[in-house]
Amino acid sequence: MRDRLFRLATPLMTGLFVVSLLSGVVIFFHVGPGWFHPAHEWLSMLLIIPFGLHLWRNWRPFVNYFKKALMPLAVAASLVALAVFGLAPSGEASARSGPPQFALADSIIAATPQVAAPVLGTTPDELVAKLKAAGIANADAGVSMKTAAIAAGKSTTELYQVILTADK
Repeated sequence: MRDRLFRLATPLMTGLFVVSLLSGVVIFFHVGPGWFHPAHEWLSMLLIIPFGLHLWRNWRPFVNYFKKALMPLAVAASLVALAVFGLAPSGEASARSGPPQFALADSIIAATPQVAAPVLGTTPDELVAKLKAAGIANADAGVSMKTAAIAAGKSTTELYQVILTADK
């Protein structure tokens, strides 16, 4: 069993790496269907298994790489790149907050009741009354719903529930 796993490690790692590489390029250039993103994430997670088996099988040669300066430098450079791209806000990356429907929902709650009410199929006064009835006492037609909810100690999830709950 163990030998079979070891024999599968490199071919599986190669196949999953190629899939991850191609789906990553498609995502980077924003081409192709939307299912590439979840496929990329999940198959990249699956890549961990053959990578671990490959490391286990080739542990001694792997450790030997660290006896020379190139491997520690490459690892350090990779971590610096992660910090630069992952932690520092930059134009397009900082503007994205997940799927477009999340960004749309966030922009609606960031709006004032005056702006959001027509989109939600109500009037600004009705929306303000609904917010106040839900415990967002400082709700006002000219104040962002998200700002008012946070000031009232409500989460954005609670705010979504309030604005989407049908009046009875």
